[in-house]
Amino acid sequence: MTDNTNQENQYYNIPIAYRKMENLHIIFWLFKDIAWCMVWRPLGVMMIIPTLFISIVIAWRTRQIFSELCHNLAIVVWITANSFWMCSEFFKVDNVIVYKDITVKHLAMIPFLTGVLILAFYYLIHKPRHEKETATL
Repeated sequence: MTDNTNQENQYYNIPIAYRKMENLHIIFWLFKDIAWCMVWRPLGVMMIIPTLFISIVIAWRTRQIFSELCHNLAIVVWITANSFWMCSEFFKVDNVIVYKDITVKHLAMIPFLTGVLILAFYYLIHKPRHEKETATL
């Protein structure tokens, strides 16, 4: 997709195998979060692996389109933060003080903020400087 003359008429095609993987990713993610909600520790912890792995594969496969890469990397760090937070609750260390008023659960803010920074970089710096670049958002 290098022709940027009329972006409104361009298509972002996803191979069916990639789409199936993305849909499977949603299933794993839902099971992970259901397990968290229901405090099913083994299932929740087990679902981290396929959920995180597939999100990394999706980010890698979309690396040719920078807007997709940035959004998918934000998802990778979101799942990382979410999984860390879940595990901190499962293993009852979420309220353990790390430093002053900062608890173990608050450490999940590191990957959450990393995702915000990735998207801030994309929208505030990269996108304005590359207006003619093919982007999905």
